[in-house]
Amino acid sequence: MKKTDKGIRYFRDGYSCSQSVLMAFAGESSESARVAAAFGGGMGRMQKTCGAVTGAYMWFGMAYGSPGLPEERDKERVYSRVREFNRIFTERNGTDLCSGLLGEDLNTPEGKKNIVTRGLTQTVCEKCIRDAIQIIESLE
Repeated sequence: MKKTDKGIRYFRDGYSCSQSVLMAFAGESSESARVAAAFGGGMGRMQKTCGAVTGAYMWFGMAYGSPGLPEERDKERVYSRVREFNRIFTERNGTDLCSGLLGEDLNTPEGKKNIVTRGLTQTVCEKCIRDAIQIIESLE
C-alpha cells in the first residue's frame, strides 16, 4: 500500500492529520500515535501549524535527527529538510496554518458544522495529508 493511501486510511479511521502523516512513515505504533497526538488541529486544535506539516517535521526528526547530542551538521540535516518541505507545502497550499487552510474555527459549534457541511476534512485535510506525504517522499 502506498504511503499516501496509508495516511488517508489512518485519518479516515480517526487518527489526527499529524498522526496520519507520521504513521505513514514510522508505522502504526503506540509510540508514533502518542508522540503526534498533541499536534492535530494545528497543535491542540489551536489552528496554528497544520498537523500534516508537524507530522512531517516529526518524521524528519526521527529519520534524520541525531540520536544523541547533535552537532551543527546534524541539526542542518534536519532543518534543511524542514525548510524545503515548508517552502513546497506553502507554495502548494498558500499557507501552513490550519486556520488559513480550513477557513473555519474548529473550536466553535458553527465552525465544526461548517467543516462537516462543506466537506473540508476531505477536500482540505486529506489534500494536506497527501501533499505532506508526497513532499516528504520527494525530499528523501
